[in-house]
Amino acid sequence: MAPTHVLRCCQRGLAWIPVIFIALVVCWSYYAYVVELCILTIPSIGEKCIYLVVFHLSFVMFVWSYWKTIFTRPANPSKEFCLPKSEKEQYEKEQRPETQQEILKRVATSLPLYTRTGAGAIRYCDRCQIIKPDRCHHCSACDMCVLKMDHHCPWVNNCVGFSNYKFFILFLTYSLVYCLFIAASVLQYFIKFWTNDLPESHAKFHVLFLFFVAAMFCISILSLFTYHLWLVGKNRSTIEAFRAPVFRNGPDKSGFSLGFSKNIAQVFGDQKKYWLLPVFTSQGDGLSFPTRLVTVDPEQPTECPQPGGLDKCAVEGPAEQTSPLSESQNHLLGKDYHSEEDHKERDFLKSDESEAITISIESES
Repeated sequence: MAPTHVLRCCQRGLAWIPVIFIALVVCWSYYAYVVELCILTIPSIGEKCIYLVVFHLSFVMFVWSYWKTIFTRPANPSKEFCLPKSEKEQYEKEQRPETQQEILKRVATSLPLYTRTGAGAIRYCDRCQIIKPDRCHHCSACDMCVLKMDHHCPWVNNCVGFSNYKFFILFLTYSLVYCLFIAASVLQYFIKFWTNDLPESHAKFHVLFLFFVAAMFCISILSLFTYHLWLVGKNRSTIEAFRAPVFRNGPDKSGFSLGFSKNIAQVFGDQKKYWLLPVFTSQGDGLSFPTRLVTVDPEQPTECPQPGGLDKCAVEGPAEQTSPLSESQNHLLGKDYHSEEDHKERDFLKSDESEAITISIESES
């Protein structure tokens, strides 16, 4: 039997086959379009120039976003989510699940956690030996916990998550634009070759096949692109779309949704001028995410420790105190936060040195 490390090397090598296939198709499409179509087939110089300029713009953006999606390392949980040495030793020695959960709950009191397992327990990864942050999942293909994991994509040989989700969306966008432009610009010459209006040449095969390949990829990419745009608008990952995240007061598939505009900004950032560029502009740190106020927890305390943690108090209850929201979370739940789909409003009063501050949070229905 082959050693384990040899099998892993073989698996890693085989995992690159889909990426190599895509790279070969793209290289061939570049040759077929630039050389066989534009240089050897199209007679008009003006038409050649226009096609070449638009083609190279879409080609560069497509390759750039694809590269970033492939080679951006998935973000992992920070050390603060690891069990301290004493608790870890106690956890490993303990055989009873109830006692193990008590250990995890003690450690989790200082962590910004909203979600639980389906049974209401602290989410813990025995493989990575860490408490899982919200929206974090273990990828068996990468053998690591990935922050805001969406899915493992074989076509990029990488996990799609917090660190590269924007790049993945742009990869789908520019690959769709790339294929649509090729199909649209090749169509008239495809018809001419098909009806024998153009003389037989070695370019005929490339032009005919180029149209079929571009059209086929357009159809396959369009559905995936539309689906992920819907996920972005709802602030869900693919995993959460199939299995709703579980909060203290139960599952809620829209628990992380802040309204359409805020959901878009969480992935693409505040500055729209960077939205179409494959540079990282996503908001937050990937470790914690603001949630909307879903329903009032019956165990919710009458006062919350800080404005940024209002919805956390509703989720966690008084038995488990949590740390304040990060600066990125407070930004997402700023004074201008408001959901376009929701009309429920709750007001909370907090008194601090004889000053009353009223905080209003709208939640999705």
